[in-house]
Amino acid sequence: MADTLDMTPLDLQLQRDAHGCLVLTLADGTRHVGVVPVRAFPMAAPEEGLSLMRGDGKEALWVAHMDQLPPAARELIEQDLAVREFVPTILRIRSVSGFSTPSTWEVDTDRGATQLVLKAEEDIRKLHGRTRLRIAGSDGVQFAVPDTSALDRASQRLLERFL
Repeated sequence: MADTLDMTPLDLQLQRDAHGCLVLTLADGTRHVGVVPVRAFPMAAPEEGLSLMRGDGKEALWVAHMDQLPPAARELIEQDLAVREFVPTILRIRSVSGFSTPSTWEVDTDRGATQLVLKAEEDIRKLHGRTRLRIAGSDGVQFAVPDTSALDRASQRLLERFL
């Protein structure tokens, strides 16, 4: 990622059609129906590097930084990304069935209480240092722990057994 980004506002229109698909209209009048936003660096730099992909898998537009988008277009893109990038945040670990894998975790998230099955210790990934984690449940749902030091002490102790 570059140290300095070109923050020139992009000349584009983005709207939803009657079927809920995103329609991108570029400054030259080119229209792309059914574009899908894809982040290049969803965890490391979620505001940088966004591609609007056409239905055939080719890129319709590259956006260096989300701030380049008109506010209405950015809102539509963020709505789409929120649905596709469903990542509940773990607020508390209530219990763990055992300290070997697979194990069932009872957790409280920003989306409510749930269970996740940790298949292997490798399903816990450290991001940016030691305090930010991504935990993959056996069902494919990814859970975020933005800062392990912000968890209550009991949750930290349970988590330390797996790190």
